Amino acid sequence: MTQNYKFLDNINFPSDLKKISEKDLQKVSDEVRKEMISAVSETGGHLGAGLGVVELTVALHYVFDTPNDKLIWDVGHQSYPHKIITGRKKKIRTLRQGNGLSGFTKRSESEYDPFGAAHSSTSISSALGIAEANKLANKTSNVIAVIGDGAISAGMAYEAMNNAGASKTKMIVILNDNDMSIAKPVGAMRTYLAKLFTGKIYFSFRETLKLITSAFSKRFSAKAGKAEDFLRSAVTGGTLFSSLGFYYAGPIDGHDLNDLIPILKNARDSKHEGPIMIHVKTQKGKGYSYAEKATDNYHGVSKFNVETGEQIKSISNLPAYTKVFANTLVKHAQKDSKIVGITAAMPGGTGMDIFGKEFPKRMFDVGIAEQHAVTFSAGLATEGYKPYAAIYSTFLQRAYDQVVHDVAIQSLPVRFAIDRAGLVGADGSTHAGSFDITYLSTLPNFIVMAASDEAELVKMINTSVDINDKPCAIRYPRGNGVGLELPSIDEKIEIGKGRIIQQGKQACILSLGTRLEECKFAAEELKSKGVSTTIIDARFAKPLDRELILKCAREHEVMITIEEGSIGGFGSHVKNLLAETGVFDKGLKFRSMTLPDSFIDQDTPKNMYELAGLSSSQISKKILDILFTKDSIKVVKN
Repeated sequence: MTQNYKFLDNINFPSDLKKISEKDLQKVSDEVRKEMISAVSETGGHLGAGLGVVELTVALHYVFDTPNDKLIWDVGHQSYPHKIITGRKKKIRTLRQGNGLSGFTKRSESEYDPFGAAHSSTSISSALGIAEANKLANKTSNVIAVIGDGAISAGMAYEAMNNAGASKTKMIVILNDNDMSIAKPVGAMRTYLAKLFTGKIYFSFRETLKLITSAFSKRFSAKAGKAEDFLRSAVTGGTLFSSLGFYYAGPIDGHDLNDLIPILKNARDSKHEGPIMIHVKTQKGKGYSYAEKATDNYHGVSKFNVETGEQIKSISNLPAYTKVFANTLVKHAQKDSKIVGITAAMPGGTGMDIFGKEFPKRMFDVGIAEQHAVTFSAGLATEGYKPYAAIYSTFLQRAYDQVVHDVAIQSLPVRFAIDRAGLVGADGSTHAGSFDITYLSTLPNFIVMAASDEAELVKMINTSVDINDKPCAIRYPRGNGVGLELPSIDEKIEIGKGRIIQQGKQACILSLGTRLEECKFAAEELKSKGVSTTIIDARFAKPLDRELILKCAREHEVMITIEEGSIGGFGSHVKNLLAETGVFDKGLKFRSMTLPDSFIDQDTPKNMYELAGLSSSQISKKILDILFTKDSIKVVKN
């Protein structure tokens, strides 16, 4: 820590927090908030969500016996205050950096993180699993899940609540309602929660404490009777949650510790058999004026000046891939009224906010519901529309059955715009787009494209508009292009055809995706050692350019494939082609370079690709190792 704090300096673990008087907990919260703002100003990261749950975090660790009691944070965007209190205060300025703290909860990082997260809506399911395990082992420890109003809109949360309500297993769910996830929450749940908050059931502190305490004491009495039922109805307003089998209390003020602590103690001490839901109303960005005023409440920020709130962003004249996609799609949609856009709660991250401003009736944000997004897109396709489902690679994994069953089997022309392909940097392994080439190129009739630069991305979008008989996917990375002039929307590419970047004689590099620039650097290194190299931008993982690949295989001594994806993808399909056509029998030396069979933690993308073995020097070394054994005579420079 760079500052001196009256209370926080002496708090390293929740056991230290419990030594503090309850009347001083707001001061502790203020110091935690100040330290979090200071730390994130130096590292960047997710700020607004954590600011909104400072008091809730302090209250939970004060009331419950963590880590014996299990506290699970949904997604983990809001876990920075939790990390500060649970033994990671001294490392908080390493957030999202190489060898530093993860930006999310992580089991291997701390015993206070009982379940790792980064994708949304998993907390209730995992908490119920832990609670059932406790029951089987005759343990009496509490299990608490904290889930946001955005995350609870996802289908998985309802599957979990449905199961939990029927199980009669005690667990506590905190619904953190801040009317703001990453983007503004959408759908009926948002309206429902707003009605709960603005209606007569939002009591003053005294009324809330009286009603909740009374409700708990009567609820857990063997003779609750009609009076308890009436009170429960008054408190909950006949909520959906109580219908699902939860004992519901709230909404209550999530920034008032005088409200929070008594209610959490009641929940902790209750003998209620079944799940309890405590609805807490919070403000995202709470306590930092610039975050409170910002449209996104500083959900995700780069480094910033604490005094002015000004974010320190790198200045680049290069176009961002996401914006290139969005702006190109807008141009096509201006000419083609059948084009529609779909996103799953990520309009800003996918560029669908740009599309939505131009065509508000043709952009659908379906909320945190990737499965629904895919099948919804399939439904649109059956009626002759041209759906573009813009979903991060890592999030599309959540809808794989829908991709297979609802899209691929029916050969519906859903167009998947797969953002954040490859390694993504500070978000680490949970958000890396490592597997989409593999899980999509195994599907019959699927077209899988990977843009090597922003100009190629435009051409692939142009091409996709006319694909009307089967699904296709275009993958592209996070970040900026290489600075090429963008082609018109009329320039297209032939399906399944790659392009030769440079012609050589000894080695052939088949590159899929944006490692193409590294391949060019590798070819220069090889040239300095007398090795003549062909480079091909494969463009398609499926269908393969069989003619070009086989021609190059027959004309070169060495062939390697490069891709920003896992084993089982492009390289595996090329190898299968070569094996089936007998090219290996003629002495071709073939290798594929993929992401390693391991998860890579957060770092800069450059360092992550170096660790993955996909830098230019590692590519050239691979080719040299194949060409020349230890006993070979060294090649003399030209």
